[in-house]
Amino acid sequence: MPTWQAIARDIVLRGDAHEAARHRYAEAVHKASGRNVVVYASGWLHAPAVDNRRIALFAVGDTDKTGLMSVIHGLDPALGLDLVLHTPGGDITATESLIVYLRNIFGTDIRVIVPQLAMSAGTMIACAAREIVMGRQSSLGPFDPQMGGVIPAQAIREEFARATRDIAENPALAELWRPILAQYGPGLVVRSERAIEMADEIALASLISGMFLGRPDAEARAQAVVTALGSFATTKAHGRHLERGTARALGLEVVDLEADAALEEAILSLHYACVLSFQHAGVLKIIENHLGESYPLTG
Repeated sequence: MPTWQAIARDIVLRGDAHEAARHRYAEAVHKASGRNVVVYASGWLHAPAVDNRRIALFAVGDTDKTGLMSVIHGLDPALGLDLVLHTPGGDITATESLIVYLRNIFGTDIRVIVPQLAMSAGTMIACAAREIVMGRQSSLGPFDPQMGGVIPAQAIREEFARATRDIAENPALAELWRPILAQYGPGLVVRSERAIEMADEIALASLISGMFLGRPDAEARAQAVVTALGSFATTKAHGRHLERGTARALGLEVVDLEADAALEEAILSLHYACVLSFQHAGVLKIIENHLGESYPLTG
């Protein structure tokens, strides 16, 4: 199997543009699977320190719909979709919109392949698939909502409930809680509660209508997954990496990438080619298909 260094040397020796190398390996994934292949990958791991505006460019957002529309146009829906997903997550409403769009085109015949990380909203997208393909190195992550991108909504709700309880039991504690509660903006607690509800609703509906469709215990299985992956109290950290054994134990339909040697080689080669584009070609995000249609976002 090619290493990152081997693929880097191959790009130099061939004199290819990075885009040509990615397309070559995306075509290899298609040949291995016989399915439509769409890469949806972010370069956030390889970005230098950037301000909040530019950080948002790496996340799942509404602008990604244009990229997906561009590369899905002309594909045969009957072949299904293999979505190669590498993302830190992002906006929950945009995530819901992308899930609905992909389902409108491919129905439930969607397989998400995770070459390395599909975190937060990326895990929600994976949960909307028929199955998730993961290797030894692959990870999903909790999808509990973050307010302002940094503070767990459930932590805000829990902290406010604790303050209310403490003050009710001992009014003298109000002075200790005052500087903390003073930082809450108008509606923050309510918005946090609604964000939690929305994340759970989206994930639950996606699992029941996709991965667990037709099973008599679909709702119970979906609820178990949502309770585990949507709970900040359970996972302890929003960025926690959950490997495939954990994902499988939660009840998700997980397929080992190593079960298909040709697919594994093609996927990891494609992932390395994407990483090289992030590191050396100024690419922030890649959305492209196996036919060579591409919608890269550059910085």
